[in-house]
Amino acid sequence: MDEDQGPSQIAPQKTGRPSARDILHRVKKTFLTRDGLLGDYDYAFLFRPDIPFMRKHRRASPFFGLNDKLPVFLALLLGFQHALAMIAGIITPPIILSGAAGVNLPTNLQQYLVSTALIVSGILSMIQITRFHIRGTPYFIGTGLISVVGVSFTVIPVAQGAFAQMYANGFCPVAEDGTRLPCPDAYGALIGTGAVAALIEILIAFMPPRIVLKVFPPLVTGPTVMLIGISLIESGFKDWLGSSGPCSDASPTAFYAKCPDITAPHALPWGSPEYLGLGFSVFVTIILCERFGAPIMKSTSVVIGLLTGIIVAAATGYFSRSGIDQAPVASFVWVHTFKLQVYGPLVLPLIAVFIICACEAIGDVTASCDVSRLEVSGPVYETRIQGGVLADGINGVLAALGTMTPMTTFAQNNGVIALTRCANRTAGYCCCLFLIIMGVFAKFAAALVAIPAPVLGGMTTFLFCSVAVSGIAIICRGTPFTRRNRFILTAGLALGYGATLVPTYFNLVFTYSGDNRSLRGFLDAIELVLETGFAVTALVTIILNLCLPEEIEEIDDKVVTPDSPVVGEDGNALKHDGLESDKMA
Repeated sequence: MDEDQGPSQIAPQKTGRPSARDILHRVKKTFLTRDGLLGDYDYAFLFRPDIPFMRKHRRASPFFGLNDKLPVFLALLLGFQHALAMIAGIITPPIILSGAAGVNLPTNLQQYLVSTALIVSGILSMIQITRFHIRGTPYFIGTGLISVVGVSFTVIPVAQGAFAQMYANGFCPVAEDGTRLPCPDAYGALIGTGAVAALIEILIAFMPPRIVLKVFPPLVTGPTVMLIGISLIESGFKDWLGSSGPCSDASPTAFYAKCPDITAPHALPWGSPEYLGLGFSVFVTIILCERFGAPIMKSTSVVIGLLTGIIVAAATGYFSRSGIDQAPVASFVWVHTFKLQVYGPLVLPLIAVFIICACEAIGDVTASCDVSRLEVSGPVYETRIQGGVLADGINGVLAALGTMTPMTTFAQNNGVIALTRCANRTAGYCCCLFLIIMGVFAKFAAALVAIPAPVLGGMTTFLFCSVAVSGIAIICRGTPFTRRNRFILTAGLALGYGATLVPTYFNLVFTYSGDNRSLRGFLDAIELVLETGFAVTALVTIILNLCLPEEIEEIDDKVVTPDSPVVGEDGNALKHDGLESDKMA
């Protein structure tokens, strides 16, 4: 039985409101007794490194369900671990979209967006974790699980393509030498259009999950997620070698002859071995944490790698603290605002983004139910799916109103749940609290913005590649490799890879240059969609999957139909997981 649907014990339950004496006794027991503060959890397990020849302790830690009583210290510790596991994924999109690879905003606005990303993620995660019932209907908002929310990576390639188009068509200002100038209106157009496009995910939430998965099966979502990761790796690797801004151009101007520009501390030409070494300090630390680290280090390896890179960069003179000194002590949502507007060419691409977010949410919630030891079938499970997708869509609207790009349910915290054997929502609320605190203290966000690009690139390259690997995992776990499915994957990836590797291939197809702004906007929308690799792959695979007839094929003397589950080595059917890009975060 699902924990939310019935009592966890057979003894009669107390009825009525608890008295003030009962509440006082409960508070006293929670905060003033050893059992309430620490419990009997094996804390050493979390901090015990995996060193060769070291004796392994095999005693299993207790499992904490959704509504079990959790010791205060353990709730805070695991909440902090959840926050660390997702922080790298939260701060990466705003840093990229507000920096030189995006709309080139001033440092104070970049710091504000990083702070806001943490605050909004904490607040919107509470909506997913709490799970509200819509009175008079069978519908819910939220999953009631530790389903945390962060900034979606899916929007990055779409936004970068749109920003390039805005600078090209005059929507954003450009200097005489071709350098992109700050364009806050472009960011406002992105979040304004996102608020409208998020309505499609709210609509999807009221469709039965089986119908959604029929139209968007792993055969569609897998290659789409893979192309998202592949398209992002270029930006991460350019940062690793110095910067993804103007200094990475083949013929940069004098001001950008060194990265990120000639005024930066210890500036060097793009591709210098020193920059390569800084990125490797992050990358190698992540690998070492995975091999030798304690469980708490493995789930936060990306943050530990980032911290190592920061220390090395500061010790060798690459870190500038001027932005940290000038930053305010505290920040919150709406300290800075942007002019919201709908940018026509962005509507179709962002609708595709939210459809993908809905499919990811279904897989992520399924994985969360699995690691939380809850049902993964039946009416209760379906209400969690419906509530998770609806909360995802509502969060998309609320995020835009809070000056943040589209949000989505993260999956990396499922790894933390499985590792720590704690699915208790109290730990999830503590995670939200830590995220909000991190965001409110603006100095913390300023320190994140001041991270040298090579250090950030070493981390983001790893994260973006894990997105691509997650797409491969979705394909392998949810798609039997029949001839029909291989054909669909080949056709979809052929065009998707082409659009990703040669993103300007469609620039000269439409030659209209008249005064009809509506027609110009419509053509720009088509161009933006067709130059976004993952959108092309999604479109082609959806059409072919619906049009090509099903086949029955024999593989290794076994009849395989399109609906056959993919079976693992242990003989058990494998489930279709959602985006697992941030499990390594």
